Amino acid sequence: MPTPPSTNKPTGIQLDIAADLHKWRAFLAIGELGSLTRAALFLDSNQSLLSRQLNALERECGTRLFTRTGRGVELSEVGRRIFPQVKALLADAQQLEREIRGEAHELSGRVTVGLLPSIGSPLVGRLYKEMRTQHPKLGLKILEGSSGQVEEWLADARIDIAILYRYGASLPDHEEALATVDSYLIGPRGDRLTAADELPLTALHELPFILPSAPNGLRTALDAMARQAHITLVPALEADSLPLQKLLVAQERLYTVLPLHAVWQELQEGRLQAARLVNPPLQRSVSMALARQKGPAKAVTAVAAQIVRIVGDMARSGMWHSSQPTAGLPPAA
Repeated sequence: MPTPPSTNKPTGIQLDIAADLHKWRAFLAIGELGSLTRAALFLDSNQSLLSRQLNALERECGTRLFTRTGRGVELSEVGRRIFPQVKALLADAQQLEREIRGEAHELSGRVTVGLLPSIGSPLVGRLYKEMRTQHPKLGLKILEGSSGQVEEWLADARIDIAILYRYGASLPDHEEALATVDSYLIGPRGDRLTAADELPLTALHELPFILPSAPNGLRTALDAMARQAHITLVPALEADSLPLQKLLVAQERLYTVLPLHAVWQELQEGRLQAARLVNPPLQRSVSMALARQKGPAKAVTAVAAQIVRIVGDMARSGMWHSSQPTAGLPPAA
């Protein structure tokens, strides 16, 4: 009499988990982001494909994994119960893939950093050079935009690391302060006003400015301080382009307000002048935030740690004041 097949054999599994990993990746992304649109951006896919994958997965499981709401989707009771197991499964699969490729101990993949142009100029070149030397298989992708754009990219998981300006004494809970930045009145070469080391805020009254248009963090802070100081601050020209602001200050003898690092090269070359604003000072924080895991976790950690180190070195050169203690920095990867 033949022996009946064991129910513990692989052929007894109803769901072909290994063949459906791409569907489970979609499940994980939708569950974490609560939106098919955001999950599609995260996975570099499209919403209709994710919808088909999700429908197929629910048919195979014989139950609803998500509940549709007016704001998107949320995990069903079954979805919430299996979510941690699916996350662990995909992490194991990723580790297995690295082991097979022999990359378990060598950082690889691509890390996407979103930042403002004035921060990117002094930071990105050095970051690329140092990461290229330390981890040649790790790639960087840089996106520059306004504060609002960078925050949107972070929320949509299009970037792994965001570098932002923040005004005020406190930061959102998920952000880390990297540096405190003073604001300077920037003028052309030979300008008598910006030849001083420091200037009170009242010195800005009725100057011919080129400033970014609202909404903009710096413009909002400047306008608020001008109202409090009872001075007139009406720009002769509005331009959001940092290179254009610096060019027109030098050529048309306008003024603008920028952090020192944004004009570092021009000051070294003598094309522009800068006087620090005091009474009251106008300061902002440079902060860093990490997105929900998108890129390779160890690579993101390594890039973030290197950014902290570079910002600390720049503080020692005089670009800004470091917000990081010497001890307690993330270890070098």
